[in-house]
This record gives sequence, structure tokens and C-alpha cells, in this order.
Amino acid sequence: MLKYLLMEAISKVENKEQSHRPNELVEIVTLDPTIKLDIRYATKNNFLKRAVYKLPKAYLQKPVAEALVKVNKEIKKSGYGLLVFDGYRPWSVTKIFWDEVDPLNRKFVADPKIGSIHNRGCAVDLTLYELKSEKEVKMPCEYDTFSEKASPSYMGAPKEESEKRDFLIGAMKKEDFTVHPNEWWHYDHKDCKLYSILDIPFEDL
Repeated sequence: MLKYLLMEAISKVENKEQSHRPNELVEIVTLDPTIKLDIRYATKNNFLKRAVYKLPKAYLQKPVAEALVKVNKEIKKSGYGLLVFDGYRPWSVTKIFWDEVDPLNRKFVADPKIGSIHNRGCAVDLTLYELKSEKEVKMPCEYDTFSEKASPSYMGAPKEESEKRDFLIGAMKKEDFTVHPNEWWHYDHKDCKLYSILDIPFEDL
């Protein structure tokens, strides 16, 4: 019951603020199969140590996915590709994260009372992989590390790792993605407020 009351409250606030574009979620790899996936929340390899997605897929609103494809095309010139950890995230999963994470780490997850940009299909979690070796690039910390090392401004990492992180941030920025202040892997697209918060499970997309 609480879930539906929260969703209703969010919807009422959004309806007062503005109208939204229709949902146009697309599976990222259908636009560019060279974008690799490592959907951690469909596995036990995540901070919850259990799967919360039934399918290892990644979706984004179509304009956001198209912008991501442009990033992937551009970084290939430098020998890299994109490796996606997460895209659209149903609101109910955001609620699970909030309820189960240590309260001391809640700055790393979205408050379900507000909703996440992931819930709108306009945020993506990702990193780089090397085209030649097809291996994930080493960054200042692992995905979903709840520490200061996750900050895009963290200065204590080895030079090469910081350079790769900053390269990714710069490439994403060129296509109107903004890096999250606490997570080097999380990027919000400029059109994020144009779409509603959704709670559609992957199996229904």
C-alpha cells in the first residue's frame, strides 16, 4: 500500500509541474550492439548481494539512448567502447535500494519519495572497455563502491585511472550527460525532466 501511495504522491507533484513526453524506452543494444552490458542488478554481484532484475537488459528513453550511441561511436576513435551497468530502473527497485542500504550510504541511492533519474529512463551507469582486449578499464574504484573514491573529483587515484575516468566524463559531457557528484559511473541526460517516473518491470517492456 505504501508503494502505491508514494507513487501517487510523486505523480501528483509532477502533474502540477509540467506535462511529460510519452514513454519511449528502447533497449540500448538494439541501437548499437557494440555497447557491452554487465547488468549487475540481474546478478548477485551488487551491493545487495542478490538479483533485483529478472532480465539482464538495459533500457533508456530513445533520445538518451541515441546520445549514448554517439558517445560510443566517438570513443572508438580512441580505442574504447562503453560498458553499461544499468539504465532504466523501475521505481520499486529504487524503493528496495533505499530500504535496504545502510543509512550512512544513502547519498549513493535515490530517495523514493523523489524518485531517481534512472526511474525516468534518462540515467545510465557505465564505464569503458578496451576495444582491443575487450577488457573493462580500471577506474579509481569499482562500480557501486560507497566511498569517497567514487567521487568524480577524487584526487587520490593513480594517474592512469584518473585520466580514464576524466576521459569518460568528458566524452559523456559532449552529448549532454552530466556526471553524478558522488558517482563517476552515473550520468544524467539533459532531457531527464521531460519524462515521468516509471515502475514498469523489464519483462513488460
